[in-house]
Amino acid sequence: MIRETPPFLRTAGASALAALALATALAAAPGASADESNAPPAGSSPVCAFYDGAAPTVFGEQGDRVSQVQCMLANRRYLPWEAVNGTFDTRTLTAVQRFQADHPPLVPDGLVGPQTWSALWRA
Repeated sequence: MIRETPPFLRTAGASALAALALATALAAAPGASADESNAPPAGSSPVCAFYDGAAPTVFGEQGDRVSQVQCMLANRRYLPWEAVNGTFDTRTLTAVQRFQADHPPLVPDGLVGPQTWSALWRA
């Protein structure tokens, strides 16, 4: 199957591509799957109520969609709770890739598109 690169990825700057390469290497490292020791902070609510759509969400973005991705990843122990900050940074990218790698047939590309959103909602 040939996949076309989305336009927003073709225009990514060198720093974003370098971050993607770093995150890919980290995702392939031993112990790359969910962190079983990650638990919500005492007194917090692990409910994610920032966004309920499926629009593409990518490295470098900020806002409610990113907060939703981060919250769901934290609930599933792929991202520490202190990293839920609404910014799609390298930690979030690595967590997305780890989640995708653990949920075939998702491709661990770090893009939170409709298939990844669906898997996050179902996981």
